Amino acid sequence: MAEKVLVTGGGGYIGSHCVLELIEAGYKPVVVDNFSNAVREGDVPESIRRIEKLLDTSIEFHELDLLDQPGLEKLFKKHSFIAVMHFAGLKAVGESVEQPLRYYRVNLTASMNLLEVMQAHKVHNLVFSSSATVYGDPQHLPIDEKHPVGGCTNPYGQSKYFIEEMISDHCKAEKDWNAVLLRYFNPIGAHSSGLIGEDPQGIPNNLLPYVAQVAIGRRKCLSVFGNDYDTLDGTGVRDYIHVVDLAKGHIAAVKKLKDNCGCKVYNLGTGTGYSVLQMVKAMEKASGREIAYKVAPRRGGDIASCYADPRLAEKEAVTLHTSTCILIRTQPLDATPAFCC
Repeated sequence: MAEKVLVTGGGGYIGSHCVLELIEAGYKPVVVDNFSNAVREGDVPESIRRIEKLLDTSIEFHELDLLDQPGLEKLFKKHSFIAVMHFAGLKAVGESVEQPLRYYRVNLTASMNLLEVMQAHKVHNLVFSSSATVYGDPQHLPIDEKHPVGGCTNPYGQSKYFIEEMISDHCKAEKDWNAVLLRYFNPIGAHSSGLIGEDPQGIPNNLLPYVAQVAIGRRKCLSVFGNDYDTLDGTGVRDYIHVVDLAKGHIAAVKKLKDNCGCKVYNLGTGTGYSVLQMVKAMEKASGREIAYKVAPRRGGDIASCYADPRLAEKEAVTLHTSTCILIRTQPLDATPAFCC
């Protein structure tokens, strides 16, 4: 019988790609999501429906908010999970600056509830969706895992840092616990089928879906937040990793848990940074369309440059770079715009 993995926030962009990779690796994912970032198709996220059609399978889904600890208890009583992949949470840097208490309440309480229920039901293996924002404004580039953490420039990153500390402390206290903390840089792209990708509800917070929506005419213009950074063209530089590579890294992390790894931390990035305007040019080339943009003031919490030193993850086989170049996969421009990047 296939081993069960609970995927929280599994209807979202990264979570759904990991659900697909789990199935292809022979696991049985059980997905929970509260639809805060997932597009609904009836009672199930649209991304999950598309995976079911793509793989000709059925996926168990529960609409559940991790703030509902009794609901989480009920789920753990029903299933025997070998591990949990934890993606659920609020994730917009700019919004977190405007709504810090909401970010702390939701992200920290949800994670605390999950850890307590896992402990009660003796599920001791966790893969946590962390973020490069825990590093704050980089003291050196590229950023390795030994770079200081906690000097976060926004409440979103601070919440990720606090959760990392919670997990690390718990693993020290409970020696039979294993956790892999994956610090993402900037996921982009879509599954090669084009059936799942990044389709945020409302105004996109990430660069590529916004650029894609401008390319297909859904939005008139891209706002470039700041052109006076100390970078090659004045715009922010980030490390863009393909979401399928990221998802494969999560499968490798689950395998690492089985080795009783304790608490491990890995960067998931490519080691190369690209500016906002370089990404705009890449989309123009891929789409054959001009991307209109205007320069806007810097956003609170943003930094100039951030890119990874991914060598530890590569050395310990926790990431698989099959798409490390800038890869913007476009559907035909008259196709459903949701999955065009």
